[in-house]
Amino acid sequence: MIRTQKVRLYPNSHMRKVLDNGCDYRRFCWNVGLVTWNNMYDLSTIEPTSPKPSMYTVRNELVANKADWQYGLSARILQLAIADLGKAWQNFFDQAQPDWGQPAFKSKKAARQGFKTDRAKIIAGKLRLDKPHATKDWYDIRISRHADLSGELKVVSIYRENGKYWASLPFDVDLEDKPKTGKNSAVDVNVGHFNYTDGKLFTLPKQLKKLYQRIKFYQKQLARKRVLNVKQATQSHNYIAMKAKLQRDYRRVTNRQHDLIQQFTTKLVNEYDQIVIEDLSVKNMQMNHVASKGLHRSLFGYFRQVLSYKCDWYGKKLRLADRTYPSTQRCSQCGAIKRGDDKITLQGNARHQTKHNDYVCYNCGAKLDRDENAVANLLDLI
Repeated sequence: MIRTQKVRLYPNSHMRKVLDNGCDYRRFCWNVGLVTWNNMYDLSTIEPTSPKPSMYTVRNELVANKADWQYGLSARILQLAIADLGKAWQNFFDQAQPDWGQPAFKSKKAARQGFKTDRAKIIAGKLRLDKPHATKDWYDIRISRHADLSGELKVVSIYRENGKYWASLPFDVDLEDKPKTGKNSAVDVNVGHFNYTDGKLFTLPKQLKKLYQRIKFYQKQLARKRVLNVKQATQSHNYIAMKAKLQRDYRRVTNRQHDLIQQFTTKLVNEYDQIVIEDLSVKNMQMNHVASKGLHRSLFGYFRQVLSYKCDWYGKKLRLADRTYPSTQRCSQCGAIKRGDDKITLQGNARHQTKHNDYVCYNCGAKLDRDENAVANLLDLI
């Protein structure tokens, strides 16, 4: 099983230049490879005997036309960049891909720059990259301490973002199945909280709300500076300092939310054998900008992604309820389904004057909490 660890890198001044050169070289190889690919395709349409573009033909063309300065950089950066370009063209012919589209050129102005290598090693708790030929000064890179560095290391992705360096370290590890508990659970996801069989998890605690208020303040100040000073605003020291604070708070929000999801999903796979969740279409749920913001902050998609791979890791079973399953409208006591004017909306039910969290069954007279009723309905699918 492949388990990926995201770690912070702390390179010295020399290795920082090496990482920057690797990021620039990957972008160069991608852009030149894309130009070569397009030229080969155009030529093959005119002359059928000319070679058609592929990962191998484009890679061989770039290797044959290497400049002298390229030999001072890792050859694996070029190889893996063209391999990813070939995968991008394969995905272009599959419109079912989430980010479907034609491969585009990489920009040096992008906030995130990176490269890949499959020859990195972990030596004494530090990351060692492959050393190019005729290179004298070379150092191992210190890694953040909390990382679990056990297993066989695969293709490492290194990237620079907001002046900081990160690495995704995929390890091939052997994971044992979690012991069976004989218990099942269901999770009903809502904006701001997740309900499950034994309780509730708040995904937007007070600390995050304070951070979001600061983010809103920084965004307003930056927008005001751009309106007053136009192009010169982004070059001022005050603007750069405030933008750094905004990015810092965004990182804090992401880290805290991801930590909540990781702890919650680990708790689920430790305590339950089968877990039921809803197969939600989040894009169709974004009715306006207010609802879109709440859905984005609640991390529905990230929760499903993490829970899916953890269930695969530890031998637990994950069930997805059909999108048409009326978990909110169905009564968990008698099975009656609300229809027409009796349906519960985000504001409750105007006809019967019920609130958002109230579920009143007009068939058996049961009075239930809306979220607890949805969890019970999902649990009936097991």
